[in-house]
Amino acid sequence: MTNRTAIIASNGGIFDAYKVFNIATAAAASEHEVAIFFTFEGLNLIHREASQQLPLPEGKEHFAEGFRQANVPAIPELIGMAQELGVQFIACQMTMDVMGLAETDFVDGISVGGAVTFLEFAKEADVTLTF
Repeated sequence: MTNRTAIIASNGGIFDAYKVFNIATAAAASEHEVAIFFTFEGLNLIHREASQQLPLPEGKEHFAEGFRQANVPAIPELIGMAQELGVQFIACQMTMDVMGLAETDFVDGISVGGAVTFLEFAKEADVTLTF
């Protein structure tokens, strides 16, 4: 057993971010090696500006108050926690090219790679998840 968790983040809302970073930090805290491949709208989760203001689904605005009352960390805090725990962030090169984005558009500490980069990590993963 390798204790690896591979996550694909392809959606870009706040609920998606909480799922991705919650699982990633829990796995890393449980001594898993974790990599997240951010593609398409999932790139919003690590975009310098977009990650600061991820949208709630329409009709779910009341969750914002619930997150505050439950002392749930904000997404930028979760990004930092994940990075401190050693979670690898891989931004999809193809999607970045299609969207005209550069590495500097994203939080510090990411790597840029394609599907092959992620698959090299994921081929030995015990857990593979997609959000």
